[in-house]
Amino acid sequence: MNIIVGLITGMISGATPILLAALGGAFTFYAGIFNIAMEGMMLMAAFFAVLGSFLFHSWLVGLLFAIAGAMILALIFIFFSVTLNTDEFVTGIALNLFALGSTTYLLRQIFKVKGVFTSKLIDSIPNIHFPLIEKIPLLGPVVSGRNLIVYLAVIATIFCYYLVFKTRFGLRLRAAGYNPNSLDSSGVRTSRMRIQSLLLCAVFCGLAGAFLSLGYVTLFAENMTAGRGWISLAAIILVDGHPYGIALISLLFGFFDGLGLFLQGYGVSSQFTSMVPYIATLGALYVYARRNRERERNAL
Repeated sequence: MNIIVGLITGMISGATPILLAALGGAFTFYAGIFNIAMEGMMLMAAFFAVLGSFLFHSWLVGLLFAIAGAMILALIFIFFSVTLNTDEFVTGIALNLFALGSTTYLLRQIFKVKGVFTSKLIDSIPNIHFPLIEKIPLLGPVVSGRNLIVYLAVIATIFCYYLVFKTRFGLRLRAAGYNPNSLDSSGVRTSRMRIQSLLLCAVFCGLAGAFLSLGYVTLFAENMTAGRGWISLAAIILVDGHPYGIALISLLFGFFDGLGLFLQGYGVSSQFTSMVPYIATLGALYVYARRNRERERNAL
């Protein structure tokens, strides 16, 4: 029983940052932007979350700092990709490298440490307990006692689905990606929708980064996102940006992430277990590619 609960809770914790970043990336996906800067946004948010929490001794301020940190990269992306019309892929790569270098530099300049910074002054995001649910066997330990951001991720999934498929904003957002000329002719600028999608993406990546450094653990480590932004991008591609599909794929990746940590308890090398989620990503992309080829053959 404890093993099952441990695997499920590990799956949920591992899936949360991937889910939030992928939900943010879904907005840019529908707007017609190939956004690979989610990795950098998450990393920048993780650092600023710790900085804000450390300076003001408040997880809420840390959360606001995290969103602001992700917004910095989003604004740079908007300036180059939307305003100057530069290549999105090159811009995203540059931003990811910028985030890695700048957070490493700021870590050493502000906190005077290399590698990892942790402190008792960092206020972590709290866990939420539901007394009545906690008493239910198996369900209680899984549903209750999770980090606040986990519950926000569930709400965010429903919110994203509603916003994209049930509102005028969502209709215009999808039009920006599917038929930008028609959208422009209707009087709505495609560039405006793409800017809004990048700002929304920054908010969700900010929450994902804050969860990593103030919820999943209470510290900041250099390159602590460890490819989660790329896994989020894979999740978006696999389900064509559908929020509920993203949630399922994120849980799948979260399961393999939690499985890797679980296997470490049985003496399996941490270097090997850290590869498990990425092996799962490659496997999922392979299945996706084979499925698309079969569709193309059937269409012919």
